[in-house]
Amino acid sequence: MTSQGQQVAASQAGAAPPKVSYSLSGGIIARLAGLKASLAFTSYQSGFLYMLGSGPQGNPQLHQSGMPKPMGLCADGPGRLVLTAGAQVMRLENVLEADQRINKVYDGCFMPRTVYTTGQLDAHDVGVQTDGELVFVNTRYNCLASISERHSFKPVWRPPFISDIVDEDRCHLNGLAMRDGKAAYVTAVSKSDTIDGWRDRRGDGGVVIDVENNAVVCEGLSMPHSPRWHDGKLWVLNSGTGELGHVELPDGEGKMGKFVPLAFCPGFLRGLSFHGGFAFVGLSRPRYQRFEGLELDQRLIDADSEPWCGVQVIDLKSGACVDWFRIDGDIGELYDVELAHGFSCPMTVSPSSPDAGTLITIEQ
Repeated sequence: MTSQGQQVAASQAGAAPPKVSYSLSGGIIARLAGLKASLAFTSYQSGFLYMLGSGPQGNPQLHQSGMPKPMGLCADGPGRLVLTAGAQVMRLENVLEADQRINKVYDGCFMPRTVYTTGQLDAHDVGVQTDGELVFVNTRYNCLASISERHSFKPVWRPPFISDIVDEDRCHLNGLAMRDGKAAYVTAVSKSDTIDGWRDRRGDGGVVIDVENNAVVCEGLSMPHSPRWHDGKLWVLNSGTGELGHVELPDGEGKMGKFVPLAFCPGFLRGLSFHGGFAFVGLSRPRYQRFEGLELDQRLIDADSEPWCGVQVIDLKSGACVDWFRIDGDIGELYDVELAHGFSCPMTVSPSSPDAGTLITIEQ
């Protein structure tokens, strides 16, 4: 990893590293330090949960930990993360006290303490309700679901255009926006009610759905992802056009909202987190068929730009990219992005690594 010629420490656990190189803007580590936060992001392609922070000497430090198909990621208060991962949904808890360090480097250590086995649901975004219950996007069954103590999942909501809970990815439900501790909005690639129907609607069939009112509030999007409620606005990534923007919500029943783009980022966008006036946006390279043939292709040509994999920090006032982290090489796809507040340089532990069995902590 390099930043203006600086060598950057990277460490990993639980899997062999892919062949990649990393680069970053000169200001992103200082920005994270100023926020007293680190940057977490997932890649199901690499099988890693990443943590980017600042080492003891202020140097960039990247930790990567092997997870089974890491996808949706959200913070659940200080010192806790929730991750959808393959056939599992897991809570990761920081086990260090404020004055403790691992290897004199890591000020946080996130262990997978609670692991729910759900089966392969192709779970995407995840959120935590006010009562602590987890809610996640069950893409395979076209619904929002919660954890069941006995079964694979408990359906809690489905879009109005989905006729039944069936084992068919019909609309490619993917994104979840929480508001006031409740599931508020979701994104889907289409309103299709037939198996795999969404693939024929990737260009402009995307929708945003109001969960409480069970109504589509924005349509005509291209593979939208990562809806998030921030500072009184519903933000969405219009992934097929490479745009970050917000939805002007309709002011009455039966009316339709409007997507208002703020910034073009050179990639297929997934993963969105906020702090104050800045958005942290995940970018992927559109290498595979599902990402090709979209408006993004022409937008990249017009901008004379190659697609990115990484994270860009966008100023919400100007729409400018003010900092960035980039991955080149074998890894081209990220899924989710989150900020881990209160930690300068945290690490995570893979459930299949030796550390999961040997790192013992005692509650006092």
